[in-house]
Amino acid sequence: MRKIRLILALAIIGQISCEDSLESVPGDAYSDAVIYSDIEAIDNLVFYTYNTTENWGLNFSNWWTRRIGIEGASDEAYFHWASNTLFTSNYSTTDSNNFGFYVDIWSRDYDYIGTANNFLSRIDEAPVGESNPDEIAVLKGEMKYLRAHTYARLINFFGGVPLITEPFSLNDESFSVPRSSYEECVDFIVSELDEAISLLPDGARTGPEFGRVSKAAALGLKSRVLLYAASAQHDPGSTASPRGAMYDYTKPSKWQDASDAAKELIDLGEYTLEPVSTADDYHSIFLRPNSELIFARPFSPDFANAGNDFNTLPDKAHGAVANGGWGLSNPTHNFIQRIKMNNGLRIDEPGSGYDENDLYANRELRFYANFNYQGSSFKGLELEYWSPFGNSSKDLPGNDGRHFAITGYNVKKFLDPNITIDVEQSPNRPYPLIRFPEILLNYAEAQYHLGNEGEARLYASMVAERVGLPAITSSGDALLDDIKYERSMELYFEGHRYFDLRRWMDSRLGEDVVGVQWEKQNASGELDANGTLVMLGPNLIDDRTFNIEDYYLPIPFNEIERAGLEQNQGY
Repeated sequence: MRKIRLILALAIIGQISCEDSLESVPGDAYSDAVIYSDIEAIDNLVFYTYNTTENWGLNFSNWWTRRIGIEGASDEAYFHWASNTLFTSNYSTTDSNNFGFYVDIWSRDYDYIGTANNFLSRIDEAPVGESNPDEIAVLKGEMKYLRAHTYARLINFFGGVPLITEPFSLNDESFSVPRSSYEECVDFIVSELDEAISLLPDGARTGPEFGRVSKAAALGLKSRVLLYAASAQHDPGSTASPRGAMYDYTKPSKWQDASDAAKELIDLGEYTLEPVSTADDYHSIFLRPNSELIFARPFSPDFANAGNDFNTLPDKAHGAVANGGWGLSNPTHNFIQRIKMNNGLRIDEPGSGYDENDLYANRELRFYANFNYQGSSFKGLELEYWSPFGNSSKDLPGNDGRHFAITGYNVKKFLDPNITIDVEQSPNRPYPLIRFPEILLNYAEAQYHLGNEGEARLYASMVAERVGLPAITSSGDALLDDIKYERSMELYFEGHRYFDLRRWMDSRLGEDVVGVQWEKQNASGELDANGTLVMLGPNLIDDRTFNIEDYYLPIPFNEIERAGLEQNQGY
């Protein structure tokens, strides 16, 4: 049934879209009459537009980006196969045609915006609205959310962008649409979400409606957009990131607005943190719908990522070679060494109990749930990351000479231990788009910046204590660091870290990637498969740089030439 819906949706899109990215041409009278008089056709149109939401891969424009996300452009992970310069935002470039893995973000997103514009410009006068008013109201709310979601992603990557809300063609006099300021874009997105909130149903959408937008989802995105806007990256007083109308957010009430948006969702009382006692309990949260999942993209045998192309899913793409995976995105040793001990202390704090000879012992619960490492076990197999050939971190047994854990680690989060890789798909695993812990941490961060440290500690502690860490008692800069830590661990591999580091203007931007290697040596220090396991490193994996222009991607050069758009600073 899903395949039939998708084919019909694609046929509809083919009738009402065109190739130009800042263009969306209405269909002919016949196709309009068919589409806008049939509730199922309209629902299929909205169904197709959900493809604008994020999924396991960065995009579908490149073979690799169907399998890896944005994690490799931050300190979360290193993509070990192709040249990492394909993540242009972590490597300085002045070439506005060189987007690497970010290719087509601009054109793809404006295509989806064009689809939403066509729908929203026609639906109020359409015959189907008279016969199905309640259903159409909800679909309008979904489309407004999806358009807002897409604009939110665009401003995260580019700063201020052209705000286009009506269909238009190359022949329109208004074709040359200038970039709106960043603040104007935020105001528009928030306004769209407020309208969506008034139209969308209360409560979680379950059963056949799982994965569709709810009022809480719109509140969650509003919370995120306002938090990002309030952050240092958009502070007009900062001189270390690009400045001007395309980047600045000037509202004095910015932190209060961010706080209010998060608290409104919290106060709905519809979502709670899942209780956990063990790392396995925590790991299982990400394999099924649950009480803290506000909005997600469903993936199952009925909603496949790319048909039977199992290697686009995390089990194959990121699993350890020994388990039959490719291990494409390897967690960095930098990130691992920032993970707290189970007593809540960082490894370099007095009394932490950290032992450099047993560096993975007594870490906090999420470490064991999110990562595979030397000596860990998964799918009934103890994973070994040592090599008898002196070329370590090859994730033996099972190294095929191409896929290996170059940093000494593999991702474990999202991997289903109960399926056969290349044969089965995890039956209920969704891709999380908004989770309740993010909203708690959004609120905590906003409260911190408002000077309400007690409230900030309370809500950040909810996330920390859920995994067995002690309540947060810090204050000042240390409290903000603890809030940031909770985001880094709780939202790991969910597409947040890339944007968090930028909006915080964090010193880790451009930090060199390091990893560890393992060998077995005899008493003479020679390689010996029967010898003692020895860790080598940390070793340099990637020499990264980060310059001021890397806070944003360049506007595509063809858009600069065609529409006369202002280019981002540094390009």
